[in-house]
Parts: sequence; structure tokens; C-alpha cells
Amino acid sequence: MNYLKNAIAGLVLGATVLSSASTLAANGYVGIAMPTKSSARWITDGDSMVQLFKDAGYKVDLQYAEDEIPNQLSQIENMIVKGVDVLVIAAIDGTTLSNALENANAAGIKVISYDRLIKNSPYVSYYATFDNFKVGVLQAKSLVNGMEKRGKGPYNVELFGGSPDDNNAYFFYNGAMSVLQPLIDSGKVNVVSGQMGMDKVGTLRWDGATAQSRMDNLLSAHYTDQRINGVLSPYDGISIGILSSLKGVGYGSGGVSMPIVTGQDAEVQSVKSIIAGEQYSTIFKDTRELANVTVGMVQAVLNDVTPQINDTKTYDNGIKVVPSYLLEPVTVDKSNWKDVLLGSGYYMKSQIE
Repeated sequence: MNYLKNAIAGLVLGATVLSSASTLAANGYVGIAMPTKSSARWITDGDSMVQLFKDAGYKVDLQYAEDEIPNQLSQIENMIVKGVDVLVIAAIDGTTLSNALENANAAGIKVISYDRLIKNSPYVSYYATFDNFKVGVLQAKSLVNGMEKRGKGPYNVELFGGSPDDNNAYFFYNGAMSVLQPLIDSGKVNVVSGQMGMDKVGTLRWDGATAQSRMDNLLSAHYTDQRINGVLSPYDGISIGILSSLKGVGYGSGGVSMPIVTGQDAEVQSVKSIIAGEQYSTIFKDTRELANVTVGMVQAVLNDVTPQINDTKTYDNGIKVVPSYLLEPVTVDKSNWKDVLLGSGYYMKSQIE
């Protein structure tokens, strides 16, 4: 129930920021560039921001690039031409936007980096995200706790990372390895394939089919005569691909338990999988709170007011340390999904059951 108290407090804080800023702001024009509709969380993010901005009297242009970098660049350039006052950008590849942001700066347009850090540009004003290192820590702790409930180990584990062009993927991976590396060094955790590091475990575009193919290869190469106990997965879409691969060789049936598999974003399909005893856990990031914080940032920027910031050290984009607001992630598993996801109003019961 502490989560619910924190969530309510966060929403009240966001609403307070929104309310106080809106008393100052003249109506403005906001461009929102989202990466894709293939993940439900980005749809929720976009819809939440559009509603909040419109409620505050702003004009909004929301665009999805379907994970095509040229599409996102074109969409951002079009928003600049249309005369938006602020750009909110969740980048597909945070290293590809330098020229577009230079054009935005020349037009006097401020830029808020949303959830994914934009790299190599001095023209990012602020960054709104979750504590991404902690996301990885929570994933690894859940992985280990799940395996420990089944026995003492040592545990055979494989590692998956997010998309190498997404800065967050490295925070997730490094956070997880801060927990797992000491266990690997002590012999309690054994990465049977030896595949470690984002250059080997990254999953381009967070693609579930890519993850499934890699899991197929890992199982056929390393697990024909031994069992895998756990898989570190950084995202629910990747987890679904991993689970499909595991089911294909008999895990989860015939008395063979499913390995402990983690995830992130609490997507409906994965929540249902957790309830069914397949995926073990996910990380919930309340995008309503992130939207509130972002809207507050935009309104502050338009009024030449410094927005609320709680981190000025972590997110160096290669040119500058971007002032950031970090929200708290929460582990969700079979024991608490109702309290966290239904109790907070993020989902309705009918969506899950």
C-alpha cells in the first residue's frame, strides 16, 4: 500500500505543477514525437500528454514514427516548420537528432527529452524519465529472488539487453549487472553461453521476434542437456519472445517449470502472462506521472520558470549533463499486481481478467 500512497502523492504533485504553471502560461503549441505505436506504453504516454496539454489550453501535434528514424526526423522538422513552441521527443535513436535540434534552437524552440535521452546535442533543455538504473536493479533482484524460491543454485541464466541505440538500455543493463556481477563472480549465477555486455546481448528496436530467435539459438547451443533457470529481460515485448522460445522446447508444460523471466512496462499481455504463471515479473512505470511531470516542464519553460528537477548529475548526453526529473519504478509480480495496477487505477479489472 506504500506504493499507492506514493503514486497518489506523485499525481497530486504533478497536478499541482500543472495547475500552478497553467495560471502563468499563455496558450502554446506543443509538438510531441513518439517512437512507435507497436508498444502499448507509447500510446498511453502520447494520449496522456495530449489530454493534459489540451486541458490546459494548448494546441498539440502528436506524431508516431513507427521506429523509422527518417520518419521521426521528418516529423520533427515538420513540427519546426509549423511553428511549435516546444518539442517533446521520445527518440528512436538518441544519437540522430543533432541537426534537427540545431534547427529547433535556431527557431527558438525548446526541447524536452522524454524517457529516452537525446545524445550529442546542447539543445536539450530538460529530461523527464524514470530512475532507469534502478529499473535494472529491480529486474535483477526479482530474477534472483524468483530463482531462490525454487532452490539454492547455482543458477543457469541468460542475459538480454534493450536496443543499443537507446541510452536507457545501458542504464537498465548496468543496473542489473550491479546485482548480478557479484553473483557471477562468486559462481552462484552462471551465464552458460558466456554472452555478456550490450554488444552481445542487445536487442535492436526492442524487437520480440529478434529476442525469440536469439533465445532459440541459445537453447539449441547450450541447453540440450541442462536446464535454464532464469532470463534477464529488460522489456515485456522481449519477454514475450523469450517465453515463446522456451515454450517451444517444452518449458511450462509436462511438469517442467518455466524459468524466471523478468520484464518492464507492465503491458497487458505480460500482466496476463504473470497471472498465468509464465512471465515472473515486470517493472511498472506509471506513465501518467511522467506525462504530468513533462507537461509541468513544458509550461515552466514557456514561462521562463525553472521546472522541478531532482537530478543534475546522472544524464550526460555527451555534450552536457541534462537536468532531469526521475520517477520511481515499481516491481510487479503475481503477489501485488492487483494492488499496484488496479489499485492505482492504471488498468481496469476488465482489461486484465
